[in-house]
Amino acid sequence: MTAEDILQRYCQESITKELAGLLADEQLSRISLKGMSGSSRSLLTGALFKTLGKVMVVILSDKEEAAYFCNDLENLFGEQELPFHRKRILLFPSSYRRPYEIEKIDNANVLLRTEALKRLGSKNELTIVVTYPEALSEKVINQDSLRQSTLRLKVGEAINADFMFDLLQEYSFRQTDFVVEPGEFSVRGGIIDVYSYTNDYPYRIELFGEEVESIRTFDPATQLSIDRLDHIAIVPNMQNSMLHERREAFTEFLPEKTIVWIDDFELLSDRIETEYNKAEQAYNALEGEIDHVPPKELYVTRDLFNKTILRNNIIEFGKHSILQDSRVFQFNISPQPSFNKNFELLISELHENTKQHIRNLILSDNDKQLERLQAIFNDVSFNHELKIAVEYAPVNLTLHEGFIDKGIGYALYTDHQIFERYHKYRIRDSKSGKQVLTLKELYDLKPGDYVAHVDHGIGRFDGLEKINNNNKIQEAIRLIYKNGDILYVSIHSLHRISKYTGKEGVVPTLDKLGSSSWSKLKQKTKQRVKDIAKDLIKLYAERKASDGFRYMPDTYLQHELEASFIYEDTPDQVKATNDVKKDMEDECPMDRLICGDVGFGKTEIAIRAAFKAVTDSKQVAVLVPTTILAIQHFKTFNDRLK
Repeated sequence: MTAEDILQRYCQESITKELAGLLADEQLSRISLKGMSGSSRSLLTGALFKTLGKVMVVILSDKEEAAYFCNDLENLFGEQELPFHRKRILLFPSSYRRPYEIEKIDNANVLLRTEALKRLGSKNELTIVVTYPEALSEKVINQDSLRQSTLRLKVGEAINADFMFDLLQEYSFRQTDFVVEPGEFSVRGGIIDVYSYTNDYPYRIELFGEEVESIRTFDPATQLSIDRLDHIAIVPNMQNSMLHERREAFTEFLPEKTIVWIDDFELLSDRIETEYNKAEQAYNALEGEIDHVPPKELYVTRDLFNKTILRNNIIEFGKHSILQDSRVFQFNISPQPSFNKNFELLISELHENTKQHIRNLILSDNDKQLERLQAIFNDVSFNHELKIAVEYAPVNLTLHEGFIDKGIGYALYTDHQIFERYHKYRIRDSKSGKQVLTLKELYDLKPGDYVAHVDHGIGRFDGLEKINNNNKIQEAIRLIYKNGDILYVSIHSLHRISKYTGKEGVVPTLDKLGSSSWSKLKQKTKQRVKDIAKDLIKLYAERKASDGFRYMPDTYLQHELEASFIYEDTPDQVKATNDVKKDMEDECPMDRLICGDVGFGKTEIAIRAAFKAVTDSKQVAVLVPTTILAIQHFKTFNDRLK
């Protein structure tokens, strides 16, 4: 069974069809849903979105709940790994950490906010926007201003480079040597790089005279092209670049009769008022500085919110509805119970569900976790001589909270709740770092820092400089070598430069351009590496020939321990854990070093390895350099193994 199958089953349910019929009517609907629990709300939202094909907005109590709800919908529609500009499910977060703290605006959040406004302003875009009171309390630019502020370009059309330069500056884009984050642009002859607030990657626009010859997206870290595009829309930061434009509530921005899901109308209205009061207090604390706009122009009042939200179709799934004349729908859904890792109790419930013709679905986005669960069921059934097989369907899907829906006859159990494991939401994926020098690192370099060029050796960074190359102005990195020699390196050759790392406190010697010292050093280093490799090969051959203790494969207890970890394993933790256990299960003696910064999870890997040894009748000694660290480890081991 798949996520699509579950969604389709809910689309066919009679109560879903009745709701769809009400919402498709021309009259405004007021609907109250009772008896819902767990992630059944996100599943019903997805089913109605699939059935109706209408714009929806889901307003929840706080950012965390909104993020979990958004993740549920992304997983149901298979959009978790898509870049946000291709998703139908969007999160609309707040941009400020506190009112009037413009310098603390979160760029990633501004990207999400701007994309959501752009989608809602387009008649051809079907989307679900998930948000919360803090985000709704900030007013947004009105639709006319958004359209006027959007610069649209397509290949083949004429555009004046000077006009575009002036327009980007008017839109408050910052001119930089290289674009690294949203809101920046750079001009190099006939090439204009722009990082819009509605795209994961910046655009590179190539002009031939006054004609747009090509448009590409590119990775700002490597400067390498990603996709070719026919047309683009460049949108500025709507949070701080248009402060003198008329702003409106987000709810005024919604298309007519949008379907709005609300957790609790009264609580939501109170939170909007609280956020407005916070903005007033922050404004008064500024002592009337003339550079700041009064709160009424930037933040939403309770009256304005109530007036504009009620123009839409409202579905309330809170416990206490205060909407007048609302149509009440009663569901028979209960939350996934807590089994306290008592798998006999879980098996008993699954058997009982089967007797009542309720289909059991166990959800996990990790195939190994599903295999682990089946192994546990087999172990428990064998040890207790249970004759009846456990009936359930594994589903490669994760939701935040499981539930039992007796009305539809489905029981959805999530693996993280079964194993009592913390489930973390994801908003935006972080880019993994690279070993070569990136533009971000380049901006962090200061004149005087040392860098290593693969062909010319160690030089000193001396800033960025514009140079004339074949009658074209280009930015280049200026490096100083021995005797004051200068080397200019194009930004397209960043992969040939890396930040110098050497022994702390030792100042490196600059290499001389044109000399053979660097190539000789590289050759000498290669030979030393070969010598070390020979010694290592000899050492490992001897180790390979000797026999070590071969630990048995993971047991049910090992799976229990790892599943009880309250955090999501990082990819590096997963790899390191698997490598250590693979070494332990091999007949050769283990020789492995785990490196990582403080707080990155090294101790957890050690605990798992120690536990694996103990469950195979071995003793473990944990050696640490200080008494304090020994006490810390003692407490950590106690907490994890209690």
